[in-house]
Amino acid sequence: MKNLLPVIGLLLTGASNSFAQTKPTVLNTEVATILGGSYNAALYGATNVITDPDVIAAELADRISADSLKADLFALRRFQNRNMFSDTSSSTRGIGAARRWVYNKFLQYSKANEGRLKVSYLQFDYDPKSYKCKVYPTPSITKHSNIMAVLPGSQTSNNSLIIVEGHIDSRNSDPCDVTGDAFGIGDNATGTALVMELARVMSKYTFRNTIVFSVNTGEEQGLIGAHALANYLNASTTRTPARIPIKAVNNNDVSGGIFCGHTASSPGCPFYGAIDSTDLRIFSKGDINSPYKQWARYIKLEYKEQQLSRAQVPVSIQIMENEDREGRGGDHQAFSALNYTAVRFTQANEDGDGGVGTIDRQHNIRDSLGLDKNHDGIEDSLYVDVSYLARNALVNGNSLAMVALGPDTITLRPALITANRVRVQFTGASPAYRVAVRSTTNDWDSVYTVTGKSVDTVIVPYGTNSTFYISAAAMDNNNIESQFSTEYTLKTNLVVLNLAPDTAAPAPPPPDYYGIRLMPNKPNPFDESTMIAIESGADIFADRTFLIISTIDGRTIRQIRVPLKKGINEVLYNHGFGMPAGIYICSLIIDGLPVQSTKMVFRNR
Repeated sequence: MKNLLPVIGLLLTGASNSFAQTKPTVLNTEVATILGGSYNAALYGATNVITDPDVIAAELADRISADSLKADLFALRRFQNRNMFSDTSSSTRGIGAARRWVYNKFLQYSKANEGRLKVSYLQFDYDPKSYKCKVYPTPSITKHSNIMAVLPGSQTSNNSLIIVEGHIDSRNSDPCDVTGDAFGIGDNATGTALVMELARVMSKYTFRNTIVFSVNTGEEQGLIGAHALANYLNASTTRTPARIPIKAVNNNDVSGGIFCGHTASSPGCPFYGAIDSTDLRIFSKGDINSPYKQWARYIKLEYKEQQLSRAQVPVSIQIMENEDREGRGGDHQAFSALNYTAVRFTQANEDGDGGVGTIDRQHNIRDSLGLDKNHDGIEDSLYVDVSYLARNALVNGNSLAMVALGPDTITLRPALITANRVRVQFTGASPAYRVAVRSTTNDWDSVYTVTGKSVDTVIVPYGTNSTFYISAAAMDNNNIESQFSTEYTLKTNLVVLNLAPDTAAPAPPPPDYYGIRLMPNKPNPFDESTMIAIESGADIFADRTFLIISTIDGRTIRQIRVPLKKGINEVLYNHGFGMPAGIYICSLIIDGLPVQSTKMVFRNR
């Protein structure tokens, strides 16, 4: 787990770590071909193909093993320091020995499953001098590798990948120390073990889409390995088309601890010593309408419908508003920066950054496996909860399995036809569809299943003048849904449309009913900057919308053009510290006329 604050200067001066790594290459040409989607899918199917989602869900719950995860954590501990610049030649210590061990474990899983799991390194160049360490490793290590195992999909008509990742590298309090012990158990042997466990369990099955199990290096130095993988998939001179599509990326970082430390980054645990072994946080980029939040909602829905009833200890999934914790980051951001749908799974309570004056364990030699209370040389009191880690692995694996089995995403055309009845029209022909609606929270309020007709209606559970959001998914003959479409914004009781027959598009609403609303800025009061959000039911005012920031006596201090789009539009307003503290007015202006205004309180502390 990367801490953004202490190394921000390094990131800025290191030519940006997203670009400092070069020449990402998949060393196994068969794996490269599979990733590109130009392979004969018939060669990679299991002898016994299981397509029943209920059977697969039940087997995932039975086969994901806390004991297996524990064994992998013990093994990863033995390599002592997994810094990306640490020893690559030793057979027992350093990043080289660790990645060879993971590679060989992937080969074992493949051998146990008809050789169908294909294993490779993703090799890339990265000079340690790009990271600006005062003392560089000797000899200087410039070639680095992620380890990946690829499970080919049963079809190539849609060659979208599904990726689950976790970083293997570790660090202690000095991110440039490549010789001192840095066990990195919580951060992030837990994520590595989770990815390995899913590769072990899921390689039994044949899914429609290819699944990539990726163990990345260099996260602690700036998401370097994740950027290498994302950049490789995003552009290549040897593929047509160059950009490989991705349905979703699940990043797992700090996934097995349950203890709240002194310095846990917010939003997070409530107080020092608090224990939480049932909640799981999913962080993602974007506003509430973003595809990243839609994927998080899908993960939660699939767990609720496929796993919750059989869980002895249920997991409560929290869909977080931010892309990560305050001041922190992770490998999912390398993908979301390229507009790939990616989220981060993180435990509910985390120990915190083990800096000077704290006893917290992240980024410190204290991030070890546990205590040897009976002095027999084996840790018998662990700092991580392997049963909790197994539950998190199940949430991951279940979402990956369902989206990899399910049909492709559809589009939706909704229209309000009475006070709270919505006419929905779908693209494509499916046995059935699912329609999700929600109001103001990150969770869906209702998910309806409708017949296979291309046009249908649903009743939304909202009162007069309520804004709500609607999206849809296709279902196949096994009742597996696709990912959900882009959300549309509607408002009850504002307009009733006179619809043409089902084959025709609904008439556009009159101009008064576009549902444009200036939302309260957050935070408020604010210091240097604040986020201003505008909700819109259409994008026809894209070139005619401005925000005016003025003093309480009406003096304009800033005018900001807003390319208004349908949905939630966010504008980061940087006020600076040159103005006195007090109340300022933010006004939404369209076609030169004021639409709405809100008060903003500037603290200037």
